[in-house]
Amino acid sequence: MNRTCADCLKSLMVFLHFICWLCGAFVVAFGEFQMMHSKYGSLIISFWPIYPANTLVVTGTIVTCVCYLGILGAMRENRCMLITFFILLFILMLVELAMACVFFVFNREIDTFFEKDLERSLEIYKHSPPNGNQTIKDDFDAVQYLFKCCGVHGEADWEGRVPISCCIDDPCQTVPHINWQEGCHMKLRNWFAHNFLSTAAGVVTLFIIQFICLCFTVPLFCHLSRKRLGYQ
Repeated sequence: MNRTCADCLKSLMVFLHFICWLCGAFVVAFGEFQMMHSKYGSLIISFWPIYPANTLVVTGTIVTCVCYLGILGAMRENRCMLITFFILLFILMLVELAMACVFFVFNREIDTFFEKDLERSLEIYKHSPPNGNQTIKDDFDAVQYLFKCCGVHGEADWEGRVPISCCIDDPCQTVPHINWQEGCHMKLRNWFAHNFLSTAAGVVTLFIIQFICLCFTVPLFCHLSRKRLGYQ
């Protein structure tokens, strides 16, 4: 490989790694946006990874750090940085595949965790004093209001102590008020499924870019090795 081809390969690697870095930064920003606008953080605690925002933030942060290392390695033609980038990115891709397999294989178990957490939160809400467990109360009220649902499986879950957030009318001024009949479990599960579909599409795109980056890292590293360059 002559110097011109090596320079073109290096420029292409820097460009691809920069695109990968931008994707990682966007994933982090999107995850933070979801965290700020989600109203159910205290309701789902048994299985942390099912909270999409957490997965996005953690994955995006790791991707940005690893891709930054790849950019530096390509620009400085440093073999140590390039091989470190290759190993870290390869491990990251394996972790992404493993997470995808976990969600695919344990899909029903995750839904069970989800349902039990909602039932636990509802019981805490029902048996809490007026000023107790305010975070869970606020989150559950927000879910019922935003998703137009009531209880976990329906209005009967409240056993006659239905909160005003279940009311169909807004503002709710009738006594007794008419409540939503559909439970929040199905609506939230469908909402999570939609979000996971969007997240999966983004992860697949990012995975393809990462794979291309790996493919271009190998020939540049081999070129530097043959020329005995890259450790200065």
